Amino acid sequence: MAQTCGLSLLLTLLLPALGASTPGVEFRLNSAALSYVSEVGKAPLQRSLQVTVPHFLDRREVLQVNRIQIVKVHVARLRLKFIAGFGVRLLTAANFTFEVVRAKKPLELKMPVALMADMQVFQSAIGTPVVSISSCLSFFDNAVLSDSWDRPLPALMVLLQRHLKAVLRNKLCLSVSNLVQNLNVHLGTLIGLNPVGPESQIRYSVIDIPTVTDDYIAWNISAILFLLGKPIILSSNATLFMWPHPMGDEGVMATVVLSQGLFDASFLLLQKAGSLNLDITSQLKSDDNPLNTSSLGQLIPEVARQFPEPMPVVLKVRLGATPVATLSTNSATLRLQPFVEVLVPTSNSAFQSLFSLDVVVNLSLQLSVSKVKLQGSTSVLGAIQLTVASSNVGFINTDQVHELMGTVFERPLLDHLNALLSMGIPLPTVANLYYVNPQVFIHEGYVVISSELSYQC
Repeated sequence: MAQTCGLSLLLTLLLPALGASTPGVEFRLNSAALSYVSEVGKAPLQRSLQVTVPHFLDRREVLQVNRIQIVKVHVARLRLKFIAGFGVRLLTAANFTFEVVRAKKPLELKMPVALMADMQVFQSAIGTPVVSISSCLSFFDNAVLSDSWDRPLPALMVLLQRHLKAVLRNKLCLSVSNLVQNLNVHLGTLIGLNPVGPESQIRYSVIDIPTVTDDYIAWNISAILFLLGKPIILSSNATLFMWPHPMGDEGVMATVVLSQGLFDASFLLLQKAGSLNLDITSQLKSDDNPLNTSSLGQLIPEVARQFPEPMPVVLKVRLGATPVATLSTNSATLRLQPFVEVLVPTSNSAFQSLFSLDVVVNLSLQLSVSKVKLQGSTSVLGAIQLTVASSNVGFINTDQVHELMGTVFERPLLDHLNALLSMGIPLPTVANLYYVNPQVFIHEGYVVISSELSYQC
């Protein structure tokens, strides 16, 4: 697999980074990526072209075995370009240095060789990108002797060149084909289950053949989120995503478009998993702890009457409603509607409910990408809205409770939510492929990530 590292960089980049109809993502690999691969892929391609050459049998006078080996391969030029409606063309020029070991003095030959290979990318039965070489041609210039060697008979040079060309014509294309076959195994890592949380995963797979133009290659890929092995299904009235055209910065290597549906599915998963629920507690003897019956008793007389001695208070926060993410031009927001129950522990280790609140929290959502993960962070937008859902302590003035709830509820909620969002959701990738210097742009109903790529062996 070591040989596949460089040229596979090209072909590894010929894969999507997410998609589906709902939720959906489109991945676009631009021409800038091919320039990067052309430079980085030279050294691995050189190693793969250093094939074994069979002995040459000289029959001119007596049978004489000449052992031939490739001493060095130097790839002078490697160019990759898109072929509209087809795939990618590889053009390379390399200089081969041969040593011919014979009974007389050894010879050192140099021969320029050019290769042209056309490659298509398909969808496999299991939903991975599959690369196939449709044609491969090799072109040879005449071999020349190094100046430091005695010149053999011209007839021997003709026979040697004929032998080398006959051998290399098939072997060099077979070497490139072997790289592609090894690469297809590597591309299979796209479809594995990637963890999102302790009991949740995301799975990607290609859903159709790519679109190829002179400037880019683009895929749609399905993105399915799972909780305890069961897929997260959006409601049937989810909006079908229409791909934006044009999209992103064509000067970068890759552009990824994430639809609204992916965000809806991600937050639905968090809600179903109970990850957004939390219990807010605090130590009773803490000097700055307002989360106790004494603080509440100053606002609600019945609490002071029932609990003359200070008792700790617990806020049990539960999200029954799915969070709503909204993508607008240059901004993303998140709306949470938690149900908050205020409890006091009793002597028998049970809890007594004081009152409960319906809460609405509007948050600003910031997005970023780290290596292969889309991450988020939030901050509160405006004031938290409170409505009394039930009370066992009489009348509650929500204006008075509001300030206290903002103090004891807002910060723990943000810390909990930001810790979850900082874990991130994996973007589609294969092993060793990372997003570098990504920029995130938010539009109406979708998010665009423009990024360089790095393939690390």
